[in-house]
Amino acid sequence: MTRENPALRGAIEALLFVSDEPVAPSRLAKILETGTAEVESALRALAAEYVDDDRGFQLREVAGGWRLYTHPAFHSQVEEYVLSWDTRKLSQAALEALAVVAYHQPVSRQGVNAVRGVNSEAVISSLIEKGLVREMGRDRNAGNAILYGTTRTFLERFGLKDLAELPPLEEFAPDPETERAIRERLNALEGSAFDIDDDDTEDEVERDEPDDEEE
Repeated sequence: MTRENPALRGAIEALLFVSDEPVAPSRLAKILETGTAEVESALRALAAEYVDDDRGFQLREVAGGWRLYTHPAFHSQVEEYVLSWDTRKLSQAALEALAVVAYHQPVSRQGVNAVRGVNSEAVISSLIEKGLVREMGRDRNAGNAILYGTTRTFLERFGLKDLAELPPLEEFAPDPETERAIRERLNALEGSAFDIDDDDTEDEVERDEPDDEEE
């Protein structure tokens, strides 16, 4: 299949664009209500087209599925761009959520909500998109809730060698009562059972738990 069936090809591209992991042809076929063989043919045609057109991205078959990747030839430019993101542009809500994650990781979205007192779903998603926060594992005692932690990019952007270089929490608490309230909220959710990813162990902190707002 060369450039036939543009509707199918366009739909496949759209689905792959929003996916953060390889997608199996059978999964694409089910979503698009078409045959797996037709999807596989379209995927291979798209991959070849990107190579022929010398695009800045590639379509690769990996781990039993297909995923879009930036072209290796442009990795240095992509890296420079990502590292140039100005963390000063983070909203107050994002900074608050990031601080909770940094000081209390691994922590669930519910844990961030409990400290901030508002729903933090949108700001956490924004922090993940900016590469500052990542999923670390699951809390088996809280409905298998996703646990979040900071990334190497977070350390790089804030000029930290590791999490041990984070300033003491006391420096940010306006008074002893506020500091005590923050610590009580953080510790109120003890007793969680974590499943933490072993790869990416760049940090180590504590525990977690409830739900917030915008970027």
